[in-house]
Amino acid sequence: MTKTDHSHLSRRERQIMDIIYKEGAATAAEVVAALPDPPSYSAVRATLRILEDKGHLQHREDGPRYVFHPTVPRDRARRTALKQVLGTFFDGSAEQAVATLLDMSASRMSEDELERLRTMIERARKEGR
Repeated sequence: MTKTDHSHLSRRERQIMDIIYKEGAATAAEVVAALPDPPSYSAVRATLRILEDKGHLQHREDGPRYVFHPTVPRDRARRTALKQVLGTFFDGSAEQAVATLLDMSASRMSEDELERLRTMIERARKEGR
């Protein structure tokens, strides 16, 4: 397990990481305000410290407040998580994962979204040669 492996986070830790990734950085008070059914402020502070100890977050001081930000860029974390999902649920097959995603959402996709996907597939086809 790498120090910033997100697969070993509790549900609440994942919720907090999602908030901080979405905002880019956040204080404990901002995290409490964004959490559904939030625990106490001190519980959020403790979880932020745990995430920092695990290597997921860093903080900077802004007056009396700590502002937390991720240690790994969201794009890199997304790729790492997706690789794990591919390996765990799709035997490493991007085709199976994409087929599942399309099956789940094809009826809700706009023509523009489908066209962008077609363009990405064509680009991947050209780059793969």
